[in-house]
Amino acid sequence: MIQKHSYETKRPPEKEMIFGIRAVIEAIDAGKTLNKVLLRRDMSSAIGRELLDKLRDTPTTVQRVPVEKLNQFTDKNHQGVIAFLSPVEFTPIESLVPMLFEQGKVPFLMVLDGITDVRNFGAIARTCECAGVDGLVIAARSGVAINGDAIKTSAGALHTLPVCKVANMQDALIYLRESGLRIVAATEHSTKNYTEVDMREPLAIIMGSEENGIYEANLNLATDKVRIPMPGKIESLNVSVAAGVMIYEAVRQRMQ
Repeated sequence: MIQKHSYETKRPPEKEMIFGIRAVIEAIDAGKTLNKVLLRRDMSSAIGRELLDKLRDTPTTVQRVPVEKLNQFTDKNHQGVIAFLSPVEFTPIESLVPMLFEQGKVPFLMVLDGITDVRNFGAIARTCECAGVDGLVIAARSGVAINGDAIKTSAGALHTLPVCKVANMQDALIYLRESGLRIVAATEHSTKNYTEVDMREPLAIIMGSEENGIYEANLNLATDKVRIPMPGKIESLNVSVAAGVMIYEAVRQRMQ
């Protein structure tokens, strides 16, 4: 017996979506910030290629999906393309870091590698804002989709906390290192306790997903690899809790 795939999904309000190839192209040309674009898997038209060319120059997440997935979001003629407007404006990382130094700050960033759960992301954003973190860095292609649930969970923090959406996480980490930031990676594959590293200097903490951790190529770019002790029987924390532990260790050190 052949099982049919289910493409059921929750529909966002139509005001948060743009339907049609030309409409999405016009939105990009108008400078609209797009969170994600879904493209019909077999799209191959000339105007479809024009759209893809424009999307390559943006940090927008692009996914190729079956037409059934698109139909779950709208009954309108979407022409194989649905774009989701971002509820936040993204900040280029190349603008944020120099600005922080110019303001006399000791930069403190949180880098999220492969974290896709919107509630965890929102909770981390809320902690970051409360602790005075200067910005969040996420990946365009494999990062979280920022939506209403993320905004709600963040208690509005995502409306004030700068978010940098980067096309290539490795390039972003190299840029941070070359800018003088210490990259501290939280990973179970370390024997160094998280309290043993100096977090008072320019800093970027990188957290990975609970399922996959930090991708190896990104982990290799870390200045320091540290672990949070787990004396209990369960060997991992929820990522938003682990991020909070790391963030407030940096706050503790910086307040001394």
